[in-house]
Amino acid sequence: MRERRRRLRPVAFASAAIGLALALSGCAQVDTTSPSSARAGVAHGAPAGFGTVDCRKAKCIALTFDAGPSEHSARLLDVLKEKKVPATFFLLGKRHIEKYPELVKRMAAEGHEVASHTWDHKILTEIPDRQIREELKRPDDEIERLTGRRPTLMRPPQGRTDTNVHEIAKEQGLAEVLWSVTAKDYATTDSALITERVLEQASRDGIILLHDLYDGTVPAVPGIIDALKKRGYVFVTVPQLLAPGKAEPGKVYRP
Repeated sequence: MRERRRRLRPVAFASAAIGLALALSGCAQVDTTSPSSARAGVAHGAPAGFGTVDCRKAKCIALTFDAGPSEHSARLLDVLKEKKVPATFFLLGKRHIEKYPELVKRMAAEGHEVASHTWDHKILTEIPDRQIREELKRPDDEIERLTGRRPTLMRPPQGRTDTNVHEIAKEQGLAEVLWSVTAKDYATTDSALITERVLEQASRDGIILLHDLYDGTVPAVPGIIDALKKRGYVFVTVPQLLAPGKAEPGKVYRP
């Protein structure tokens, strides 16, 4: 297939990367759909569809983790279970899904949303279409094999995406999910600082980006959960945040 010409439009906010502190600046924003818009696009009176949480009424926020599973993920799952908090995991394939398959199964079994962060963390806007498809398909194949459910969500590495990535994601049945809160936990092991950054940025319908592979992150999670619960927030997965709307393949969601 002839490669489409790239129209690079990376996200215009601080972005997390593995082993790399990178701030994107001066870039045009992609077209995104907010959780409230996703909910509003459904017929009035439609049930939320996810248990008792209705984010049209509740003060919802989504806790998401990129680039796992890792050696810290089991402890994180223990914390989430203890706090009765669901999360959304955007998993990497190489050296992560393939190394910790039992943790992938546990995430799904304990009610968390299991999604993709690509196979090898390649920047999707910088590689050919064939490689984009491979980066999206391989982790989804493995997640489906392990959990019995194929992901419907993905997060592009560093938040970098463009119209070409949208089209290929749509082919693969995937919606893209960005974020509104970043603690830049890839650049610090200070759990107190990570907590402070999250709490400063948190707002209704927020999507919090953290990484469970860094040493300072998981120790910060209990305090983040407790503080936000005191503020009246209800933790939900990304699909719950959009309900009764549903993530549409090819679209990009961000508060």
